[in-house]
Amino acid sequence: MEKLTPRQQEILDYIRNSQEKHKHSPSLREIAEHFSFRSVNAAREHVNALTRKGYLSRNPGQARSLELLDPLGKLRARIVDIPLFGSIPAGFATGEVEEAQGCISVDVATLGVKPGTRTFALQVRGDSMIGRNICDGDYVICEHGLTPRRNDVVAALIDNENTLKTFVRENGKPYLKAENPKYPALIPATELVIQGVVISLIRKFD
Repeated sequence: MEKLTPRQQEILDYIRNSQEKHKHSPSLREIAEHFSFRSVNAAREHVNALTRKGYLSRNPGQARSLELLDPLGKLRARIVDIPLFGSIPAGFATGEVEEAQGCISVDVATLGVKPGTRTFALQVRGDSMIGRNICDGDYVICEHGLTPRRNDVVAALIDNENTLKTFVRENGKPYLKAENPKYPALIPATELVIQGVVISLIRKFD
């Protein structure tokens, strides 16, 4: 789309704000009065320029028929913010407390998940999950409250220590499996709490 002049941007913003406030578009006369144009023709010329550049559409036979065109609007609607609760060891478990560090913005359609109020993200530290193609520095998207199935990757609290591992259950007893032979399986001595099941992965390419 062609770049707008400062005045054209002001008029486009005015039209957008009017639609949000009044639920309809301003008339050409209202645009002219708002910007102190000497005639309605000046407002019409600006609207025609915005239409020609692809920012507006209008029906010349109808009053207040200006319609904003935003080719990226549907894409932006799919962007959601997922809270980032710090990092999680993909190695030996640690007692480090997770703290919110902001958000990760993701495209729902591209990522293939539908985040909800229980969705959160963690940055991976360590290499114990490389067998599942989860590497140091990756971001895992987790869902709290899901019941893990065998071989789900989970963010877990095992005996009060955090870790990211594969959930395994044998003979009715759950434990956490590393996906790197350098690390042992983690069998809970007293308690295993699943904080979230991994539902997606984000990798930042350096």
